[in-house]
Amino acid sequence: MNRTFLFRKLAGCTLFITGASRGIGKAIALKAARDGANVVIAAKTAEQHPKLPGTIYTAAEEVEAAGGKALPCIVDIRDEQQIGTAVQKAIDTFGGIDILVNNASAISLTGTLETPMKKVDLMLGINLRGTYLTSKLIIPHLLKSRCPHILNLSPPLNLNPVWFKNHTAYTMAKYGMSMCVLGMAEEFRGQLAVNALWPKTAIQTAAMDMLGGEGVAKQCRKADIMADAAYAILSKPKEYTGHFLVDEDVLREQGVQDFEAYAVQPGHPLLPDFFLDETPDVLVQQMEQHGATPAFKPPPLSTAPPPSDGPIESTFNAIRGVLSEDVVKSTQGVYRFDLSGEHAGVWFLDLKSGSGSAGKGDPSLKADVVMKMDSGDFNKMFAGKLKPTLAFMSGKLQIKGDMTLAIKLEKLMSRMNKAKL
Repeated sequence: MNRTFLFRKLAGCTLFITGASRGIGKAIALKAARDGANVVIAAKTAEQHPKLPGTIYTAAEEVEAAGGKALPCIVDIRDEQQIGTAVQKAIDTFGGIDILVNNASAISLTGTLETPMKKVDLMLGINLRGTYLTSKLIIPHLLKSRCPHILNLSPPLNLNPVWFKNHTAYTMAKYGMSMCVLGMAEEFRGQLAVNALWPKTAIQTAAMDMLGGEGVAKQCRKADIMADAAYAILSKPKEYTGHFLVDEDVLREQGVQDFEAYAVQPGHPLLPDFFLDETPDVLVQQMEQHGATPAFKPPPLSTAPPPSDGPIESTFNAIRGVLSEDVVKSTQGVYRFDLSGEHAGVWFLDLKSGSGSAGKGDPSLKADVVMKMDSGDFNKMFAGKLKPTLAFMSGKLQIKGDMTLAIKLEKLMSRMNKAKL
């Protein structure tokens, strides 16, 4: 027997790869083709895209040139009928399906308010529903295979909130692919292998170019590293299942030590991929440092909402609850509170006009009494836990203005406590 043939582990196997017209999907297809595998190229691009390279037909030509057999199929994985038709064509052409690679994915790294529902539906429809649907339709055929595998190109389920806060919809959709691995691996344990693969570093693809501009390429590895890692996984027995794998780790286990050959620009610092250890802010800094222009840059700190006034606002809500014309008539004073500490700010209490008012900011009338104190002590005082007199005597409360009106304020606090507000 030809010794070379012994190492062609995917020879004669049929792979159904979604999104295989370009990028990582095509790289996996070509790797399998060199073994003499059959490849179903299931993707939407039948005509040349103005911005993206390749079609299902050009990919098919490359697969054939590499030594494999190709079946290009126009497939939108959101369309059950189109998937079903492609699956049937694969069965009719190659006699079965041994491996499914769920590679097709949509991405929009935008926040909740900036993401149109059309984009949300697209990401959930392709990443989550499309992966689930394609798997569902192909699993019956995989169960007839001697080497059945599903490989989803999706990340480990890292629940650190930093991977949600800037692009919740995308993370939900991408993690949906990973949850398919989690569930199906256990559901079909012993019958077929279901695993996930994710790159340790950014991979040079059309999508990455859109996210980081031309300057990002030199910080990436080529798609070949994902193809080699996928090949190693797909060569394992069906008992190897339920794993969330990273390309570099897989290849290190295969004995690979030098990864420079995979770099677009050998020797250049590499950009870690999403969902692993680095945070989005670190990724942005690294991209910008080496000339890229990240499309997913988190909003600057200056746009963050101001800290909540929490307990102070709650206290003033309680104060408003006991205001009345009688209180105003018996007090006839305007108070200003200059608060320091955790919830610093200026607040007012007008007990001179109408039914009274209270809120944040300066009073509309000149204050008769100005009180300065820590925001924490202010809350304690109005909650009845700190006597105003004791606060004043101990230096926690400074009062300027009419002391008689300051004393009257203590009666309002007493009324608040009686009302249990």
